[in-house]
Amino acid sequence: MNYLLPGRLVLLAALLWLGSAAAAPRPNMLIFLADDLGYADVGFNGAKDIRTPNLDRLAAAGARLEQFYAQPLCSPTRAALMTGRYPMRYGMQVGVIRPWDQRGLPLTERLLPQALREAGYTTAIVGKWHLGNFERACLPTARGFDHQYGHYCGAIDYFTHERDGGFDWHRDDRVCRDEGYSTHLIAREAQRLLREQAADKPFFLYVPFNAVHAPHQVPEKYTVPYAHLPQPRRAYAGMVAAMDEAIGQILATLDARGFRTNTLIFFASDNGGPNPGRVSHNGPLRAGKGTVYEGGARVCACAAWPGRIPAGASIPQPLHMVDWYPTLLKLAGAPLEPSRRLDGHDLLAVLTRGQPSPHDAILINAAPRGGAIRVGDWKLVLNGAAGVGDGESPGPAPKKGKRAARTRPPSQVELFNLVRDVSEKDNLAPEHPEKVKELRARYDAFARQAVAPGNQPKPADYRAPRIWGQPD
Repeated sequence: MNYLLPGRLVLLAALLWLGSAAAAPRPNMLIFLADDLGYADVGFNGAKDIRTPNLDRLAAAGARLEQFYAQPLCSPTRAALMTGRYPMRYGMQVGVIRPWDQRGLPLTERLLPQALREAGYTTAIVGKWHLGNFERACLPTARGFDHQYGHYCGAIDYFTHERDGGFDWHRDDRVCRDEGYSTHLIAREAQRLLREQAADKPFFLYVPFNAVHAPHQVPEKYTVPYAHLPQPRRAYAGMVAAMDEAIGQILATLDARGFRTNTLIFFASDNGGPNPGRVSHNGPLRAGKGTVYEGGARVCACAAWPGRIPAGASIPQPLHMVDWYPTLLKLAGAPLEPSRRLDGHDLLAVLTRGQPSPHDAILINAAPRGGAIRVGDWKLVLNGAAGVGDGESPGPAPKKGKRAARTRPPSQVELFNLVRDVSEKDNLAPEHPEKVKELRARYDAFARQAVAPGNQPKPADYRAPRIWGQPD
């Protein structure tokens, strides 16, 4: 069949398409972000000892994103989502925003909620911010969110909502004394916002859980099905179950309002699981949180949008957190800033039509002590174990004699073919010097654009404020 049309018919078809596109309602957007969830700790990625029925149904209703990348740590991933730009472009590629930091996500960055609000969306964050709170200009309601609920710092107590003795629970960036387990409170607030959302206005609802980050705390009833697991895995499993329940409750409210059919839903972890084998499971992926190996940066993820993303799909294309920024702005009809260089690409054709990844390279990270880049099936790692640890919490020490068995000392330069070796066991750098040279040139081009990290040492006189985000 000949698909070539005469010029007038082509013009008519284009006009009809533009007209229908303009008439189509803009989608609602719901993003769930887990904290420190292992790649293989969800059923849709093969979890054996943890049950995640609500997440599994969500993945079955849409697509599993098999090769989805985030940053190796929390704050950098959140920054990538909010900006569509690699964190090395604004000095957030190392570590996280610490409680004592006098910095945040730079105010020069145009954030996702700012652009969506300008396009007419209701915008809300319910959960963990972790992108700066030392001055009010850094807080969520100053960065594009109409509504805020939750906490600013990492590693808060799930019940007292304190970090280092300072209280950290807020509504619309003012102290909030709601009592309860944080995962439950996040679900309750997200449901409230959905119930009160105007049906004739599109919304962007961002739900970044602090679950399942340490401290590993959960009401006892959630650990009962996992009594056979040793600690801290048992508490971690209960936290996953509580988060899965919360997501199910939020989705049920979405359904009750009739919003599901026109809502694009995305779920992912912010980085790979920590302490793999003891706390989390990252499946066949090497290492975990805080490293640039696959276990640190490739995360469990899925996306659903009825009628647009085919149900039951598996997408093996490499994608990155930065891709959501241009994708969502395009769907909202919001303009991009032509002067600002984005690293993300519109991934809608990948999600809806199975097109190839728009990336010719994905930067895992570029930091002073090392980094990694993926180009096609190949991945170059420089000083892979450098910078392990996030500074949020020390975490449990490895059992004596176990560290060497689980963590191989890295070479200065490592090259892996991820299609043949997803576990990154075989360093092919000595056998393929030309491939190393090719990927190193790509990596160096990114590294030359990197801004020096803005990490700040802990002050000798550090003292937590009485309430985080408010001067004493």
